Amino acid sequence: MTQMLAARAGDITPAMRRVAEKENVTPEFVRQGVAEGTIVIPANVNHKNLDPTGFGKGLRTKVNANIGTSTSFPDIAKELEKLQVVLESGADAVMDLSTGGEIDRGRRRIIEESALPVGTVPIYQAFLENREKRGSMIAMSAEDLFEVIERHCADGVDFITVHCGITLEVLKRIKNQSRITDIVSRGGSFLTGWMLHHGKENPLYEQYDRLLEICLKYDVTLSLGDGLRPGCLADATDRAQIQELIILGELVDRARARGVQAMVEGPGHVPLDQIAANIQVQKTLCKGAPFYVLGPLVTDIAPGYDHITAAIGGAVAAAAGADFLCYVTPAEHLGLPTLEDVREGIMASRIAAHAADIVKGVPGALEWDKQMSTARKALDWDKQIALAIDPRKAAKFRQERNPEGHEACTMCGDFCAMKIVGQYLGKEPETC
Repeated sequence: MTQMLAARAGDITPAMRRVAEKENVTPEFVRQGVAEGTIVIPANVNHKNLDPTGFGKGLRTKVNANIGTSTSFPDIAKELEKLQVVLESGADAVMDLSTGGEIDRGRRRIIEESALPVGTVPIYQAFLENREKRGSMIAMSAEDLFEVIERHCADGVDFITVHCGITLEVLKRIKNQSRITDIVSRGGSFLTGWMLHHGKENPLYEQYDRLLEICLKYDVTLSLGDGLRPGCLADATDRAQIQELIILGELVDRARARGVQAMVEGPGHVPLDQIAANIQVQKTLCKGAPFYVLGPLVTDIAPGYDHITAAIGGAVAAAAGADFLCYVTPAEHLGLPTLEDVREGIMASRIAAHAADIVKGVPGALEWDKQMSTARKALDWDKQIALAIDPRKAAKFRQERNPEGHEACTMCGDFCAMKIVGQYLGKEPETC
């Protein structure tokens, strides 16, 4: 029985209880959200060491980190090192987007070593295997694709990105749209090439019921991918993007009818003033399904700093109702991220998520800031570092840039505003 079917039967599962404990809400609140589909708990029955996490309405905004090999860098060991950084940096989920090396072995190692929910994009492997076996990615058949999907699910993957909303009708829209960047989704481009070459409908759309059966078997959550997400500001919120979203909303209904959990992925590159509208449209068309957004990136001109452009958009998106932020690293658009890029991307997204949680009134969010303010007033550096979203970096800066035993920081030195005012007001720092 899936988490959704159990919730509808009135059962509170151990996963629901664990999510409630982590979120400081009642188990019944979680059960009701899962039953309605506004909360998902990706929890494959074969992921044995999973610490369940909830995504959706009324819960803390979550952050995903992508790792994975490429054809240029196929070393699994490097990606397992990144997984450790993901775990240490406080991400809430990890996706294996591998396209090189021993993909099956790498995925199984990641699932084995991760207590976080693990996601994948099975179509990557399906196309790559056909290139290796038959010399062409477009030689893939629907059977090939569904075999790889079931392989991922059997291994214990908790959620899968599937680009079910790209149909032949939608592709007509993009042809007439005159986009600058056309399709920037890797999975979306693979499927589009296959569909146009064969003149056939998207098998993920045409055989959607088959996909649901696989998800039911393993309790895998669908992450309905945005294959036509905008790759630049000029392409944002166009007809192709919205038509795909309409189809995804219909597919959410069909998943819920079968008891399969589903969330929906979103843009992309979006101007700041369009982000809230994008969230509202998604929430309406998809009937409150959890929204998983990449960024959104609010400008196209910042390679090397796209973790910042994404964090700006992510904060606005989450405050408007997005539930799950996919991190963007400084290396986005430039190359495969390093260990430090992964850490920086996670921290930027976590800051955005927390800023939004304050707006949403998530339990404990504002209290965290109040505790930091009290520690700052008291010049309690140990507590400030402990409360920091990235204690490692805070401790490093404090140690490297201040003399040992120096009470104030070197930014103000002897002219620490809080210390001076506290003395004149008769409020010593340690009493604040």
